[in-house]
Amino acid sequence: MNPPSATGTQLGQPNSTAILFFLLFVGVTLAITYWAARKTKTTSEFFAAGGGVSALQNGFALAGDYMSAASFLGIAGLVAMSGFDGLIYSVGWLVGWPVVTFLIAEPLRNLGKYTFADVVAYRLKQTPVRLAAALGTLTVVSFYLIAQMVGAGNLIHLLFGLSYEVAVVIVGAVMILYVLFGGMIATTWVQIVKAVLLLAGASALALAVLYKFGFSPLALFSEATRQYGEKTLAPGTLVSNPLETISLGLALMFGTAGLPHILMRFYTVPDAKAARSSVFYATGLIGYFYLVTFILGFGASVLVGRQAITSVDKGGNMAAPMLAEVVGGTGFLGFISAVAFATILAVVAGLTLSGAAALSHDLWSSVVRKGQAPEHEQLKVARLASLLLGVLAIILGVAFKGQNVAFMVGLAFAIAASANFPALLLSMAWKKFTTYGAVASMLTGSFSAVVLIFLSPTVQVDLLKNTSALFPLKNPGIITMPLAFIVGVLVSLMFPERESSERFAEVKHRMHMGAGRPSGAAPEAAAASVEHTGRTPTPTPSKA
Repeated sequence: MNPPSATGTQLGQPNSTAILFFLLFVGVTLAITYWAARKTKTTSEFFAAGGGVSALQNGFALAGDYMSAASFLGIAGLVAMSGFDGLIYSVGWLVGWPVVTFLIAEPLRNLGKYTFADVVAYRLKQTPVRLAAALGTLTVVSFYLIAQMVGAGNLIHLLFGLSYEVAVVIVGAVMILYVLFGGMIATTWVQIVKAVLLLAGASALALAVLYKFGFSPLALFSEATRQYGEKTLAPGTLVSNPLETISLGLALMFGTAGLPHILMRFYTVPDAKAARSSVFYATGLIGYFYLVTFILGFGASVLVGRQAITSVDKGGNMAAPMLAEVVGGTGFLGFISAVAFATILAVVAGLTLSGAAALSHDLWSSVVRKGQAPEHEQLKVARLASLLLGVLAIILGVAFKGQNVAFMVGLAFAIAASANFPALLLSMAWKKFTTYGAVASMLTGSFSAVVLIFLSPTVQVDLLKNTSALFPLKNPGIITMPLAFIVGVLVSLMFPERESSERFAEVKHRMHMGAGRPSGAAPEAAAASVEHTGRTPTPTPSKA
């Protein structure tokens, strides 16, 4: 079986089916936003959907947040171009979920309110911790946003026939409407709709591929071996350096447990049990999705051909849409294209909301206003922050046109794994963790990840076209994550804090038992009494 010629592909030409499905998705989600806007009256509803999202709904929304265009288009492309080795990304991302389940989900839900900074700052001084946490959050969000917006521009330019700039503005404008008016309620339901569409589209595409091979994956892999040799089923094609493999794995695994838009989802459910259950559902959905993308990758390499894929996009990101055209014609291409665009819209909305929470809740309400901002002011600042981040996303998307944004996604995960995760884990697990230790850990993780990525071959060789790089690894996680842990521990031991140690028993009790927060109610009174000294009222424990 020989791959078809690239000639005749509809990529780069207006596709009426894609435009129709896109308009239908936008219409449905804007209707959801209108409905959600009528229910979004408080900051609790804006940032956490009032705590009224069920475990199953949040599981689908978590999966929707995680199954981005990078996952759908990127992994399918990596497998198509590199064979078996492309699966390293999906395995790394999937293995991160048990970490979230057993270490993060329940304590995060019981200790926090809207952001992961609530957990880190619970027994520490509020102002310095929230400033450092907001810096890390906004850095992760910014680089993730750039990658999504540039990806959207390239995708729509190829699939819809629109100019890059118009595509970026459309994505930004629709996303601003979701977040500005509907908040977390709208974003959650947009993610659920998108997750169902993406799972259905990817499943249909995988079934169409397997149909051509008698529903035998072994026959598909045998054909891939015949066309590209035994090495297509062997590791080492994409990442051959063992140290590089470990470093990449660390970033992918523990970066998941530090992504602000993922962590924020645990505040949308009524209790810790629902938070844990939602991760269980999300893990199943995401695991199934990554297995499907493996079939899509090999299907594209066999049925489309690597040369045809790279002739359209050097990175291989158009492998899945091109496969859809081969097995289902331009109509199926249009549907898969619209689904891919929907994934970008939904993920960008979630990222913007987490950034708005950092600006409004962590910086304005907790640092500037010392917990004394009235409800209407917090909601106004939250919506203003959402608008500013949306406009910033559009500007950055246009500014980075034509750039290779793979390093930005890597940087986002590296920062999340290095800055957010160590401080989050130490604050929940170590009695002697202090304010200085938390700030030093988060800043060290953030800056070391940025600096080492800049000095890595990804930037120095691939982007700047230098002959060599000062830092040999493309992924700095193996250096930056342990460094953040070590700095956090050493600085905490050098500058002990008696009050934070004394309050650790309270933190430990609340992590396991909860705070007695009723479903859908935000502890506004408790938030109002949080001072910059870090003193938080002792909660009344109850069963989570």
